[in-house]
Amino acid sequence: MSDSITLAHGSGGKLTRRLINDIFYKYFGNDLLLEGGDSAVFNIDNGKMAFTTDSYVISPIFFKGGNIGKLAVCGTVNDLTVSGACPKYLSCGFIIEEGLRLQELEMIAEAMAETAKEAGIVIVTGDTKVVQKGCADRIFINTAGIGMVQDYVNLSVKNIRAGDKVILSGTMGDHGTAILLERENLKVQSNILSDCAPLNSMIEPVLKKYTHAVRVMRDPTRGGVATALNELIAGTGLSITLKENFLPVREEVRGVCEMLGMNPMYMANEGKVLIIADSAQADNIVETMKENPYGKDAVIIGTVSDTFSDKVLLSTAAGGSRIIDMLTGDQLPRIC
Repeated sequence: MSDSITLAHGSGGKLTRRLINDIFYKYFGNDLLLEGGDSAVFNIDNGKMAFTTDSYVISPIFFKGGNIGKLAVCGTVNDLTVSGACPKYLSCGFIIEEGLRLQELEMIAEAMAETAKEAGIVIVTGDTKVVQKGCADRIFINTAGIGMVQDYVNLSVKNIRAGDKVILSGTMGDHGTAILLERENLKVQSNILSDCAPLNSMIEPVLKKYTHAVRVMRDPTRGGVATALNELIAGTGLSITLKENFLPVREEVRGVCEMLGMNPMYMANEGKVLIIADSAQADNIVETMKENPYGKDAVIIGTVSDTFSDKVLLSTAAGGSRIIDMLTGDQLPRIC
């Protein structure tokens, strides 16, 4: 690891993983933390609980499809949900830079309230700090969330088996591309919006109907679908083969990425979920997801096999195959 922190350490890719392994796991390591999930899931007297936390430093704080407040609630709700929990309570900590307009803060708070109501989660505690101008970038938000996990839910990478199918709930890279266009003020005529959304209304019916078929879930945020799948398969001794023709990408997103030399597979998403599921129920899971507006473009994108160990491969339209590695560096910093 380099002698100092770079923006790439926050990309969600290889350097982030190295930072977590070499420092945070080294000093904070315990059984719950080392599970490496989006939330810690643990037993309490009356069942199981999930607990998660996240911080949001996105630039710009307002973007097509949302703002930093909506993003903060969605991100925490989704981290709880993909861990198998029903989100219940949320905390919000605000670090506000001197000079932020009160109207902007109110717009952010309003978006948080609306999104929390949609997700059925209640904001119950918080904290506010104001720092001098130049000591932050307008506003940073930290959230923590807790949710209850039904006893019958058991999600873990340890459940993954050869033959399982990989499901993606919709198109890749919408959030990352929307932020890129906004941040760089690129003069591109498009209707690209962030996919920022709370996914519990889509995922909870899947877990209820196909509890034993769902192996594990992950929301592919920083580092995109490629990085999230590499994280899931690491250490399992298995591999995932994706079908290039099945990967859902909006044509506008594909065009922007090709123009700028970026890959949609590594672009952030804030309203998508990856599910690895038993092949016998994969089609039924997709159909259930399609019943929800947030899952209308759900599709099976690949298969788990034991051909290779800890690899994600892409079967190309030309008939070849290549390894899809975890993100190295940072395509776009401060994406969430």
